[in-house]
Amino acid sequence: MRVWTALGDCVRSTGGAVLVTVVTVDGSAPREAGARMAVGADGGFFGTIGGGTLEWRAIAEAQRLLAGPAADASFRLMSFALGPELGQCCGGRVKLMLEAFGAADLPVVDGFAEAEALGRFSTERRIGGPRQRLPGPAAEPVSLQGDRLVETFGDDERTLFLYGAGHVGRALVLALAPMPFRVVWIDPRPDAFPAAAPSNVTMVAPVDPVATLASVKSGTFVLIMTHSHALDLALAEAALRAPDVAYVGVIGSATKRARFVRRLGEAGIAADKVGELVCPVGSVGLKSKLPAVIAAGVVVELLLRDEAVRAGIAADERTLPGAVTVRRAGE
Repeated sequence: MRVWTALGDCVRSTGGAVLVTVVTVDGSAPREAGARMAVGADGGFFGTIGGGTLEWRAIAEAQRLLAGPAADASFRLMSFALGPELGQCCGGRVKLMLEAFGAADLPVVDGFAEAEALGRFSTERRIGGPRQRLPGPAAEPVSLQGDRLVETFGDDERTLFLYGAGHVGRALVLALAPMPFRVVWIDPRPDAFPAAAPSNVTMVAPVDPVATLASVKSGTFVLIMTHSHALDLALAEAALRAPDVAYVGVIGSATKRARFVRRLGEAGIAADKVGELVCPVGSVGLKSKLPAVIAAGVVVELLLRDEAVRAGIAADERTLPGAVTVRRAGE
């Protein structure tokens, strides 16, 4: 969730908003330090700090802050023992920070929203004081030492180059909308794209889709599902040759994989690199060929692969937990 964008939307639509942040967690809790939600004056909210009674109390306290005097400057730290105080089975203790924002704060909120759209960044402040930008993101999402608070904002998103704006591609970008992926959606047919896409998606219609792989950054995932098998093969070859690509997936069947493996070998791709190709894509044994169902399976695979890469695990579709590529994806 882009926190500052959500806050700005809440302030504009309801007149005020409260940023609720999990500052510290001791023991078991539904969410980690750094989890946030934006609560509007009407009780509507974006994001979550874990649901249950803790979240319900946080929303109620946020509305009280906004209804009180001098709401634009309101600030509160609250600590809850989840078991004794709230009746939640987690049993840990959570410290929350609540900050109210009004119309007068919109220039600051919008400035941070612009920074958040560009990537991760951190701020430093004394509790209750103004935030100051730091040069780069901090190691931890939230760090509280005495009254000094350092916070990191912006999603740690994985870049995904998605080739193909067909039925499965469209279903996939919708399924990826709330996920930690920054999607570059590529199709040489400009009229193949919908009129609008989720905020984490950039639509690109290049004359030469293969050439876009020259701009991939380290850790990029590549997922290929175009209208042309010849283009799929060309993209797979270029992606496997790109040193910075961390995942290459192609929609298709076992027959398509066998054909691609042979052709890639003939093109001079080393056998170990060809072995990294994931085809068919999709990490659960779903038999349905409905685009939305295929997309759900692909998202699970991408999330598992993302976690494996971040953990430094050399995993493929045969070793990831739950990865059963038995579905024959649509051509």
